Amino acid sequence: MNNSLKIALIIVITILSGCSKKKESSPSYNKGDLTILTDESFQSVTEALADGYMINYPETKLKVETKKEDLGFLDLLNGKARIVVMSKELSPDEIKEYEKQVELKFLPAKFAADAVIFVVPNTSSKESVSMDEIEKGLLSEEKEFIFDGTNSSNLNFVAQKLHKQPKDLKFSVIPGSKNLIEELNKYPNKIGVIGLNTFSRPYDKASIELRNKVKILKVESKGQLYAPDYSGMREMKYPFTRILYFLANEGNFNIANGFIRFSCTQLGQMIVQKEGLQPYNIYKREVQMR
Repeated sequence: MNNSLKIALIIVITILSGCSKKKESSPSYNKGDLTILTDESFQSVTEALADGYMINYPETKLKVETKKEDLGFLDLLNGKARIVVMSKELSPDEIKEYEKQVELKFLPAKFAADAVIFVVPNTSSKESVSMDEIEKGLLSEEKEFIFDGTNSSNLNFVAQKLHKQPKDLKFSVIPGSKNLIEELNKYPNKIGVIGLNTFSRPYDKASIELRNKVKILKVESKGQLYAPDYSGMREMKYPFTRILYFLANEGNFNIANGFIRFSCTQLGQMIVQKEGLQPYNIYKREVQMR
């Protein structure tokens, strides 16, 4: 074999080898690592969906990291995160900033209905709370309501529902929903505000123990009482029903968008239902998500 032929073969082998390596390392929906940012309120359902994805795609490694909703959104805009779980309705300015920074159209991937719930110690005689009580209480210096933190999804959502800014509300804080539940009995005249997914899993031992410590209050609106159950969330009758959705900054169909698609398929929606939340897509003909 002459030198010219040897050189030609080496070049061809090098090119083929390079193409092979490039193909192996290209981004894909079924292999690679992904960190998902979520508010603590949605941690349980997010972890359940991540576990389901990794079972279906063993070459993927998904990590769920908790971060307050507002801060997670900022990380997405700044390219520090590839995907976040959200619940609050973004303002026109926030949508505009998302589309500018991420260079993608704002298309929230809705996957579940959750709820912000109001709880009291299980020894309390209180059974319900009215919308009027909630609004007046959150403007009172008595700080009758306890949230799990500032910048949290629960605070954001309640403020939006009342057409207020979070900074305008007056409340106490016990960091972390589980800590709030554990310590609520020290404040018998206060009402805790948490996310339903904190303990919504029907047969999970830890969730049952947390549920047994508190009583979920029905919310009175326009003379009617509504509970955060499947019916109340499915028809959006419970006033503090909220829709959970994913936002990503990934333009191609790689692991973030693969996870989103999985979460919105029948299998992902079954996982949502097992979490004790209302699936967004399984009951598409029935759900009236306004």
